[in-house]
Amino acid sequence: MSAVVLGIETSCDETAAAVVGSDLVVRSSVVSSQIDLHARYGGVVPEIASRAHIERITPVVVEALADAGMSPQRPDGIDAVAATIGPGLVGSLLVGVSAAKALALAWDVPFVGVNHLEAHLFAPMLEEPDVAYPLLVLLVSGGHSMFLAMHGPGEYRLLGRTVDDAAGEAFDKVARFLGLGYPGGPVIDRLAEEGDAQAIAFPRSMLHEGFDLSFSGLKTSVVNHVRRNPSVSSADVAASFREAVVDVLVHKARRAAAEIGAVGVSLAGGVAANSRLRDRWVAFAEEDGLRAHLPSRAYCTDNAAMVAAAGAWRLGRTGSSPLDAAVDPNLPLVVVGG
Repeated sequence: MSAVVLGIETSCDETAAAVVGSDLVVRSSVVSSQIDLHARYGGVVPEIASRAHIERITPVVVEALADAGMSPQRPDGIDAVAATIGPGLVGSLLVGVSAAKALALAWDVPFVGVNHLEAHLFAPMLEEPDVAYPLLVLLVSGGHSMFLAMHGPGEYRLLGRTVDDAAGEAFDKVARFLGLGYPGGPVIDRLAEEGDAQAIAFPRSMLHEGFDLSFSGLKTSVVNHVRRNPSVSSADVAASFREAVVDVLVHKARRAAAEIGAVGVSLAGGVAANSRLRDRWVAFAEEDGLRAHLPSRAYCTDNAAMVAAAGAWRLGRTGSSPLDAAVDPNLPLVVVGG
């Protein structure tokens, strides 16, 4: 049965709403960023984030419905309302989930709680719905870095994950140390284009050790190198650091894809917007005869279109969620293995 879902995403510092069908056609997608609110603090302040969500959630939902050609009073055609229930910041999650439950109750349609990590896995399908399996997925963001063997929606096998810092977290910490501002990923990506990626031989941790990841040592190496060489070019540091991260991710992805017999390789999560990672991802896929799936940058970062898509699939697969379903800031992705 086809369904049209209003998705709501407020897991961190993006207030987002979107209307997507189970056919994965995006009818609208609105994202209100809070970067300017948090930049002065060098990271997301949970209390500020939740207050901003409260202020923005209604206008964002109204805009998403209007863009989809629907009335916010009683939108004909909405079959369910989905919202991220975790993982994320508990205060932020509560805003989106409370709004979604209220709308579902008012419109007499089902509510669907969505795992934020699973939603990211649906992002590439919004633009390429004809994904073939098995698929090797690298889910890489500020809070999570993991390799997954995906045999279809809802069928995930964990191959490896970070044992300390996630890749996005390492980008943010290095950017903060270098005084580059927040968020760290985009600013390092831009600065790295001006530097020499071979200037500094930063370590590639656990490069040949399974599929787990570690970036804490790399971060420490950057700090120590800059302290020993205070006049070093920040562009060279950024380029060499970025190359070290991408080297590890691509090297392990290549081995993982071969091990599971993948026919395609997919990126998901905020760090999937990194230009060097995207270029090398496509290159290794072409060399190995694999299909590369890269969501556009708008769907790499947190958005509600991926939440609506995951919600539409979950509605058909496992049904609606109870209206008393609680948020879970540490909600794990249900996987096997690993």
